[in-house]
Amino acid sequence: MQLDLNLLTALDALLEEGSVAGAASRLHVTPPAMSRSLGRIRKVTGDQILVRTGRTMVPTTRALAIRAQVHALVQEAHQLLSAQQDLDLATLERVFTLRWHDALTVACGTALIAAIHRQAPGVQLRLPVEPGTDTPDLRRGEVDLESSSTVPTLPDIRHRLVGKDRLVVAVRPGHPLTEGPLSVERYTATDHVTVSRRGRLRDPIDEALTTHGHERRVAAAAPTAAIALQLALDTDLVVTLPDAVTRAARDQLGLITLPLPLQMPAIPLYLLWHQRHDDDRAHTWLLDLATETVQALFAPPPDSQQARSD
Repeated sequence: MQLDLNLLTALDALLEEGSVAGAASRLHVTPPAMSRSLGRIRKVTGDQILVRTGRTMVPTTRALAIRAQVHALVQEAHQLLSAQQDLDLATLERVFTLRWHDALTVACGTALIAAIHRQAPGVQLRLPVEPGTDTPDLRRGEVDLESSSTVPTLPDIRHRLVGKDRLVVAVRPGHPLTEGPLSVERYTATDHVTVSRRGRLRDPIDEALTTHGHERRVAAAAPTAAIALQLALDTDLVVTLPDAVTRAARDQLGLITLPLPLQMPAIPLYLLWHQRHDDDRAHTWLLDLATETVQALFAPPPDSQQARSD
């Protein structure tokens, strides 16, 4: 069954005005055109809708019964197809899915959820673990924001640089590496743990060491930064991780942070989303709030700020 939704607008005008001429004037069409629309409405509904009584027209029993519903449908359609209205965070109800690196979620998930709850209490967040293999979830609309250290190659995936991190070394208190300056030789002489959701025992650090004629022994691969940090606390394993996104977790565990004795490029952090959200005001609000929350991680620690002020 094919429906001409223009008839719904015409029906609303006819029921509101109670005459063909009034409805025609309201919709800026000629009376003959409106009369033809009324004829089509009568055919579709199987009802006269308006019947003549003397010099006026009155609605039928069915027309009276559907008048409020017809008007509501027309208003809803106009709202649906009109330009976006101002975003009302207080009444916004929506579920967003953020697939971030586990360390980033641990570092700022609490702050982001708190900020969202203050501004838009009706918004809910899903924070799923990263998958074991790359998936086109952004393109399928299953993920709203994703974190990445690389720029996406797909043209329909947008990205925003939110910070650059540096690598540091984390060890337990009393670890032999805490005694004296940390050289490349001492760094490579101890056992290490990598962070890889796929269980990889090599990462870019190994490539950089090989370039400089060094090798390290990786004893284990942990699936998350949290597990790797716990292993470093409980054993003599050394873990090398981005500084800003793991700072709070290291401090909470009481781990000792040492500088990496190797020149490595800064690690960029991007937020990714699909272009379908470019005109989505609620998504833009979330993106801006997430950006602000993540960028707070890269602010100098309070101790550093105090030292500069002194």
